[in-house]
Amino acid sequence: MSTATNPGLRANVLGAADTVVMAVAGSAPAYSLASTTAVLAGAAGLVGPAALLWCAIPMLGIAWAFNYLGRLDVNAGASYSWVGRALHPALGFLAGWSLVVSATIFMVAGSLPAGQYTLSLFSASLAQNTWAATGVGAACFLVMAALVLLGAQITARAQWIMTTVEVAILLVFGVAALIHGGHAAVFSWSWIWGFGHFGGVKGFAAAALIAAFYFWGWDVTANLSEETSDSKKNSGFGGLVGVIGVFALFEVVTIAVNLIISQDDLANPDSPPLLTTLGDTVWPGVGGKILVLAVMLSTIATLETTLIQVTRSLFAMGRDKTVPSVFGLAHRRWQTPWVALAVVVVVSLGLFVGSNALGSVNKILADAVAAIGLQISVYYALAGLAVVVAYRKLILRSAANAIFIGLWPLAGAVFMAFLFVENCRSLPGAQLGIGLGALAIGLLPMGWYWAKGSAYYRRGPGLDASEPSGDGVGTSDGPISVAGSSDAEAAAS
Repeated sequence: MSTATNPGLRANVLGAADTVVMAVAGSAPAYSLASTTAVLAGAAGLVGPAALLWCAIPMLGIAWAFNYLGRLDVNAGASYSWVGRALHPALGFLAGWSLVVSATIFMVAGSLPAGQYTLSLFSASLAQNTWAATGVGAACFLVMAALVLLGAQITARAQWIMTTVEVAILLVFGVAALIHGGHAAVFSWSWIWGFGHFGGVKGFAAAALIAAFYFWGWDVTANLSEETSDSKKNSGFGGLVGVIGVFALFEVVTIAVNLIISQDDLANPDSPPLLTTLGDTVWPGVGGKILVLAVMLSTIATLETTLIQVTRSLFAMGRDKTVPSVFGLAHRRWQTPWVALAVVVVVSLGLFVGSNALGSVNKILADAVAAIGLQISVYYALAGLAVVVAYRKLILRSAANAIFIGLWPLAGAVFMAFLFVENCRSLPGAQLGIGLGALAIGLLPMGWYWAKGSAYYRRGPGLDASEPSGDGVGTSDGPISVAGSSDAEAAAS
C-alpha cells in the first residue's frame, strides 16, 4: 500500500534473469558448502550427496508451491500472506515469524564465516579466534545492510557480479577436483543414493535437516515479488531454476570433498577450512585463496538476500498490523523498509556478541544450522499445504495440475513436517531450545495483535484459485485480491 507518507516498495525493478540470480545468491552455494559440509559429514558421512538429493526432490515441490501461490497473491510477505489466506491467519503469522527468526539467527551464522574466511587470508590462527571473526563479520554485515537500504535494484546489480564469479569458481574447481581424483576415498554410487547408510530414520532426518539448510534462501524471489516485473511468472520461475542450479553445484563439490578430504579431517576443528584444502589440491598455493574469495562473495551475497527476506516479511506484517505498524514504513527516497532493517541490524549485532558464549565458530554454526533447519521446515511445510488448499478445485483438471500443484508440493510439505517432528525428538537441548524458543516468542505479538482486532485476523474469503477477482497487492485494509479464475486456470495448467 502506497500513501503520501509511505510510498511502499518500488515496483518493476527486477526482471526474470534477476530473480534467478537472486535465488542462487540466496542459497549461497559457496557459503553453504564452506560452513555446513563438515556438519553434514558429521551426520551423514560419505553419503552427504544422497542427503542433498533426497532433500532436493521435496524442496523442488515447495518451489512449485511458491510458484503457483505467487501467481495468486503478489505480496512481500510471501508465505506469511499465502498461508494466512489459504489456511488460517494464525498459521500465516507462524509461517512469517518462522522466516523472521530463522533469518535473524542466520545473521550470526552468515557473518561469522565471512569474518573467519577473511581472516584466514592473513592468519590461520586468527581465523579460529571467535571474537576476531565476530568483529570482521559484523563489519561485512553492516556494509550489506547499507546496500539493502539503497534498494533492490542496486542489490541485484551487486548480486550479478558476486554470484557469477562465485558460481564460475565453484564449477571450475569442483569439476577439476572430480577429474583430479583424490586419496581420501574411492567414489561409490552409494554416496548419491545412500540407501542403508544413514543409520535409520533418526540419522536420515538429522542429515536431511542439514541439507534443507543448504537450499534455504532461494525463496527470496517471493519476498521480492512486489518489486519484480511480471511478478506472477518471474518470481516463481527464479525460485525453480535456483533450486535446480544450486543442487547441481552442491552435488559436484560435495562429491569432490569426499574424494579429497578424509572424514577425520572434516571432523577435526583444527583442520584448515575445507574449501581451502580443496582449492590447494587442485591448484597448489593459489587455489585455496581463490575458493576463499568465492566463499567471501557468497557470504556477502547471502547476507544481502537474507536481509531482504526478513525486512520484506516484517514490512508486510507491519503493513497488516500483526507487528508494530512502524515496520510497514518504507523510506521515502529509496522505497525500502528502513525501520525493519534498522531493528534487524540492532538485534543481529546483539546476537553477534551473545553467540560468543556458545563457544567456537564451528559450535555456533552447528547450533545455528540445526535451529534454522527446524524453523524453515515450518514455513515450507505450511506453504506446501497452502497451495493444495488454494488450488483444490483445479488440481484434478489435468495430470500436470495433479503432479505440480497437488502431489509434489504435498509430498514436500509432508517431508518438511517429518523433518520438524523427527528432529524435535532427537536434537540436543541447546539446538532445540534455540529453534523452538525463537518460534515461541512469536506467540506474544500474535496474541497481542489478534486481541487488538488486527484486520489480518478478520480477513474475508480465503485464497482460492477458482474464484474471480481483480489483481492487486495486499494492504492492511483487508483481503488481498487474487487473479481471476481464467488466469488462475491458465497458470495451473
